[in-house]
Amino acid sequence: MSFDPRRRDALKAAALAAMAGGIGLAPDSARAEGASALSRGGAAGEAHAGDGPAADAWDTLRLWYPRPATQWVEALPLGNGRLGAMVWGGGKHERIQLNEDTLYAGGPYDPTPATALSALPEVRRLLFAGRYAEAEALANAQMMGQPVKQMPYQPLGDLVLDFFEIAETNGYRRELDLDTAIATSSFEARGLQHRREVLVSPVDQCVAVRLSGDKPGRISLRIGLASDQPSAQVQSDGDAGLLMRGHNETAFGIEGRLRFAARLRVLAQGGTLLRRGDRIELRDADEALLLLTAATSYRRYDDVSGDPETITREQLDAAARRRWHALREAHVAAHRTLFRRVSIDLGSTAADVAALPTDERVARFAGGNDPQLAALYHQFGRYLLIASSRAGSQPANLQGIWNDLMHPPWESKYTININTQMNYWPAEANALAECVEPLERMVSELAERGAHTARAMYGAPGWVAHHNTDLWRATAPIDGAQWGLWPLGGAWLLQQLWDRWDYGRDIDDLRRIYPLFKGAAKFFAATLVEDPRTGALVTAPSISPENQHPHGAALCAGPSMDAQILRDLFGQCIDASRLLDTDRDFAARLASLRERLPPHRIGRAGQLQEWQHDWDMDAPEIDHRHVSHLYALHPSSQINPRDTPELAAAARRSLEIRGDEATGWGIGWRLNLWARLRDGQRAMKILRMLLSPSRTYPNLFDAHPPFQIDGNFGGTAGITEMLVQSWGGAVFLLPALPPDWPDGELRGVRVRNAGQVDLAWRGGRLREATLRSERGGEYAVDCRGSVLALTLAPGEAVRLRPGPHGLEPA
Repeated sequence: MSFDPRRRDALKAAALAAMAGGIGLAPDSARAEGASALSRGGAAGEAHAGDGPAADAWDTLRLWYPRPATQWVEALPLGNGRLGAMVWGGGKHERIQLNEDTLYAGGPYDPTPATALSALPEVRRLLFAGRYAEAEALANAQMMGQPVKQMPYQPLGDLVLDFFEIAETNGYRRELDLDTAIATSSFEARGLQHRREVLVSPVDQCVAVRLSGDKPGRISLRIGLASDQPSAQVQSDGDAGLLMRGHNETAFGIEGRLRFAARLRVLAQGGTLLRRGDRIELRDADEALLLLTAATSYRRYDDVSGDPETITREQLDAAARRRWHALREAHVAAHRTLFRRVSIDLGSTAADVAALPTDERVARFAGGNDPQLAALYHQFGRYLLIASSRAGSQPANLQGIWNDLMHPPWESKYTININTQMNYWPAEANALAECVEPLERMVSELAERGAHTARAMYGAPGWVAHHNTDLWRATAPIDGAQWGLWPLGGAWLLQQLWDRWDYGRDIDDLRRIYPLFKGAAKFFAATLVEDPRTGALVTAPSISPENQHPHGAALCAGPSMDAQILRDLFGQCIDASRLLDTDRDFAARLASLRERLPPHRIGRAGQLQEWQHDWDMDAPEIDHRHVSHLYALHPSSQINPRDTPELAAAARRSLEIRGDEATGWGIGWRLNLWARLRDGQRAMKILRMLLSPSRTYPNLFDAHPPFQIDGNFGGTAGITEMLVQSWGGAVFLLPALPPDWPDGELRGVRVRNAGQVDLAWRGGRLREATLRSERGGEYAVDCRGSVLALTLAPGEAVRLRPGPHGLEPA
């Protein structure tokens, strides 16, 4: 992110705090710049962090390939939350593609439509009259944002290395070590064993590239910076450096207001450095360290006054005072503090299969048994979240932090009708609470911008955000009413913040985020309208995200998902009011409104209805990628096999009708849904579909297609859900264990009420589990119907084993 030095210091402080055993957040002074505090809930996990698997188990968490990348989805991703790098690993020609997380097109803008409020009553009248297509046409004409698109996330450029003495290579190997977050390529050429290592440091805020060989005086190359940004210019920066600077693009009529800079410095041992125009030539060095920093002038969605050239110079000067080994040590320590909190063992893979390159294992996964690849995939999702979302950075967008296109699919921004939410599904259970901080900060900024949208479009208090946003925190509907006129995007994002409270149970967290919940609830309390047919209170206009109903439109009143999200939102506000002893009258009003929300309905095919009318079986796309009406099953738990078996059966019927085949993220959602239904075999079938060449690229990126990172995060969350679930006041052990994983271990996962679980199973049955409570409290542990109630003191742990009469303390 490009920001003033205080925000730069916040990022560095966050990484240093993580290394020191804290939660990886900035101190109070830095938090004021946006890195707000999260739960201290890593304590139990950190106490246990050193008890995980042996070093050789971590050593297996590698992606590897016997050749350089030939396309972007074969390159290996690195990131520190703010800077992203895609490493191609070429022998003679190396390309490291670069991103900076605030380099979007455009600048601060207000897309709120001036005519929306006056059109609103007529749109509602047409909807309740059943004239859906007319309502949608009017909404398209009068209620859409201006412009009707949002700003794209764009690449910074490339670090380009051209080596002089390399033609053919032998013994080539390229790999990404998830445990160290370092990409390495090694090979032999003309009698020299080359080794190249790349990292993106969260401590030193730089990309570091080490070039070495097993003989002195043999490293020779030309080094340059390049960019697809039309304004980018490269010039020398001292005797051993380059400076690339420019400004971002105008898009959809919104003027580019950002300036950007990237600085490179070459630190060579031996050899000769020469400047060749906008390139640097290094001859006959023993070893070389390349350091790169980058920033933009972005400070906040309404402030672009940062100084990227000063920021990059200060960062580069600081990093250059440390040599490779010191940079590497600090980077690895900061990464492992987060990464090593959770370990997973799903069983052993045959040695001949485990030895194959990663892309070949993906090609074989559907037809064979490779549990170690499933474990690697799970940990890859955790790795990606650490790399793309750290305290002080932007949240992970549609592509995390990695993008090489000036005009990427869906602008590579934030689609908040499922995709951004899915990005953070793994965070809490997988002990990555710190990674949620950027999301919380974005929601806070959306609440600021969304208050204007609520007043201007709906004449309402509180705040609202629709189905997309971008760096500039635009909250008006975009793309078209059939996609964008859905006012629940912000309310759904809040559910991840509630999980942050519910898993960590830090009352300060709840006190900090409660105004966001209250503001969203105030908006809906003011805008819900009575359905004249049923008397229920419904959202209007709205849509069931992106899905058209049988009446020539998507626009409708009161789709099922809206009531489900509002049932959660209102209930959470009521709980927060009680816990914080505030707003009792408002909580009572929400309780009354909650009772008037439309109920879950079962349709004529036995399915959970997607709309208030029984339209599901007549919808144009019966196998639609979205399964929005199943939000109540997952990520919510309003519907579940324990408490609402009839509705759970209807949700299952909806899944069967919808089918398993979908986009990458759609399959990821289905994986979580089948796990929540406790169907391990079906969940495993879905995982095999997700972890296949049609939905997983060679570098393990999720294929929508094209690349979208949400499927990776949905996959990690789904594997976790198969093994441990936490909802409804209970912890469920092995709820959807498939026969393919008869033996295994999972250590360090978090559960609600500030708990942590380790478990081991053999022969498909629980062998032992340990529950630790950070803050103390009551827990119900459920292992396939055997429920044990426990009351634990703060810091207390209890070991559990199956006994003759069910689960019991060991």
